[in-house]
Amino acid sequence: MSEPRAVLNRLTSECQAMSWQLYRISTELAELDRALSAPPAPIAAPVVPAARPLQPQPAPSQPEWEPELQPAVGDSGWVGKLLAVAGVAVTLVGVVLLLVLAAQAGILRPQIRVVGGFALSAALVGVGYRLHGRPGGRTGAIALAATGIAAAYLDIIAVTAYYQWIPAAAGLAVAAAVGGGGLVLARRWNSEHLGLLVLVPLIVLAPIVTADLDLLLIGFLLALSAAALPVQLGKDWIGMFAARIAAATLPLLAVLASYGDHDQGLLIGGACAVAALLAVVSGLLVLPTTTRPGALAVLSAAGTLPVLVARAVVGPVAATVLAAALSAATLALVLVRPGLPPAVVRVFATLSAVAALIAVTTALHGSVLAPVLLAMAVLIAVAGQSSAVARWAAVGFGCVGVLVYLSYASPGSLITATARSAADTVSTLAAGVLLIALVAATARAYAVAGVGSGADPAHVPILAAIGGSLVGYAVTAMTVTTGVALAGTGAGFLAGHMAATLCWIAMAAALLRYALRLADRDARRWAVSAGLVLVGAATAKLFLFDLATLDGMFRVAAFMVAGLLLLGMGTGYARSLAQQDGGQGR
Repeated sequence: MSEPRAVLNRLTSECQAMSWQLYRISTELAELDRALSAPPAPIAAPVVPAARPLQPQPAPSQPEWEPELQPAVGDSGWVGKLLAVAGVAVTLVGVVLLLVLAAQAGILRPQIRVVGGFALSAALVGVGYRLHGRPGGRTGAIALAATGIAAAYLDIIAVTAYYQWIPAAAGLAVAAAVGGGGLVLARRWNSEHLGLLVLVPLIVLAPIVTADLDLLLIGFLLALSAAALPVQLGKDWIGMFAARIAAATLPLLAVLASYGDHDQGLLIGGACAVAALLAVVSGLLVLPTTTRPGALAVLSAAGTLPVLVARAVVGPVAATVLAAALSAATLALVLVRPGLPPAVVRVFATLSAVAALIAVTTALHGSVLAPVLLAMAVLIAVAGQSSAVARWAAVGFGCVGVLVYLSYASPGSLITATARSAADTVSTLAAGVLLIALVAATARAYAVAGVGSGADPAHVPILAAIGGSLVGYAVTAMTVTTGVALAGTGAGFLAGHMAATLCWIAMAAALLRYALRLADRDARRWAVSAGLVLVGAATAKLFLFDLATLDGMFRVAAFMVAGLLLLGMGTGYARSLAQQDGGQGR
């Protein structure tokens, strides 16, 4: 036993010596930085004896080493901070040696080790407090105070988790008291660095104290995040804000990812709501003094992530209520509160759209989901056509709605006659109408926005082709579904496809007629091109699908009516162009 004890004593002495030497070097470097940063004293001119003639001397020049001195002086501050951080690490290693290795070696009684650790913590904080008021002592004071507070945390962990002298709740309360004192000191010294050194270790070490991810830990860290808010009011401490968001969010996400027993699901859901409320409210309170509103808004949105994934532990009703409340609250902030920075508006509007999408997909299932999503997309596209975020939200809702729509109105059901239930039939018809309305509303929104819409002009043909394809698919699904619903999978299916082909040609005729009314040549060219493409698609459908699928009078009627429509379109378009040209010639 004597040999391990001797080794441990030597290690402890060496750690203490290293910590003291690093502290002295840090203090001396800070003093040197202060001295070298002071303005140089004027140099008196030398007295030259009059009796001796002076040889002409060149004008004194700037010493060659002086330009290189300034960067070195300017960089000496980080050296002191680096050494101070090293001193913190070495001292904490010494505390660990005192608390753990000494216990394993049987050196000193546990009570002496714990009391010694707390005494060392108090001494370090006291020395740091006295050093802070001295010239050049700020760096060393922050390092000493942070070391003392961290050492106190380690002592609390030892008392709670290692020795088990007090319950976990009492250990968290003592740790909160120590952390609160450290945060008050950080506020008084105007040091975000000290605040982070106080808050981050407590976030990391709190799970060790409780030895589990439970409601006690979640409640403690939520309270810690709320209690740390007054410390940063009026300060531009984005790092401190991020640490507070992490304190409230990370344990909840960990619990949601690993929670298996749903008996306390509602309590955890309530904690998610508190975390989201705390994140949004604290972001609004800190916003007036920050110089990085975009980063602050992103961090606030990150604090609401537990609400968005709360379905892992709560039922669909509670998850829907949480997501819908978050969506409504953030949308209200965007619409009601004036003067928000554009970056904050974009982040909160996006968060509102995402939360609304999660609420709808959580509450609704089956064929009713697609019409609801498409209806929301149309509403957003019409109401927010001047907002880039609203346009993207409409596209996002529309994409999800189309995916759900295709799950029960698949291309296979249009190629092969398929009987549908009444609910699927109604949903297919409603979704088809809303999909056509969405394409029109979205196109108008981007046309009104113009250059500021964010759409690349080179992508316009691709977007137009996608929109036209969606409209053609929706029309075909509606006609075929209606035919099957009215006349069955035989004649009804064939009649539906015949109607779809004729509708395509009718839409092409409408586009060509619309083109004749346009004065802008570029717009007219786009309308004519779209109409001709639709005519080509209808003709291809006639020969590639209808000719092989339709039979009897349906085939004859499709070709006869389509041919007459095409003849009428060609004749009418040519006459209209001739009349326009004649009118312009007169």
